[in-house]
Amino acid sequence: MELVFSVTQEEDGGFVAECLSEAIFTQADSWEELKRMVKDAVQTHFFDQPEKAKSRIRLHFVRDEVLSGV
Repeated sequence: MELVFSVTQEEDGGFVAECLSEAIFTQADSWEELKRMVKDAVQTHFFDQPEKAKSRIRLHFVRDEVLSGV
């Protein structure tokens, strides 16, 4: 099983991760912290389902950038 998280960067530089298939959300100030927080959120969400808690996790970083006209 693989859990895919959509990751966006906030204006303040922090990150928000939202799982696309489960109700799992988390945030962090740095990329390294976000990886730890996502793992912890998955473990917490599946506390009673150890096989799902060991799921492969994919972080899909979405960057939305608006460019002004030339």
